[in-house]
Amino acid sequence: MIRHIVIWKLKESAEGATRAQNALKLKEKLEGCRDLVPGILQIDVGVATPGLDATSDIVLVSDFADKAALDAYQVHPVHLEVKKFVVAVAESRECVDYVVDSEQ
Repeated sequence: MIRHIVIWKLKESAEGATRAQNALKLKEKLEGCRDLVPGILQIDVGVATPGLDATSDIVLVSDFADKAALDAYQVHPVHLEVKKFVVAVAESRECVDYVVDSEQ
C-alpha cells in the first residue's frame, strides 16, 4: 500500500475568497476524488482547527493499493482540475509518498 500525504499553506486570499473559505473549497474538491480510480483505499482531508497549533492550513492523507493506482489518480482529469485550483490558492506545498509495511 502507498500512503500519499500532501500539506498546503494557503494564500491569505485568492480566487475571490479568504484562506478559510478556500480551505473548505479545497477539502470538498479533494473529498470528491474518493472514487476516481480503482485502488483508492481512503482519502482523508483535514483543515487546521483555529486555536490549535498548525503551520499549514490543510492536509490530505490518502492510501492507494499500489503505485499504479496512485499514478492513475495523479493523471485523472478530475484530479487535474483540483490541481489547477491548488495552484491558484496555495502558497506552499509539501508532499511525501511511502510504502506502508503491512506487517506492522
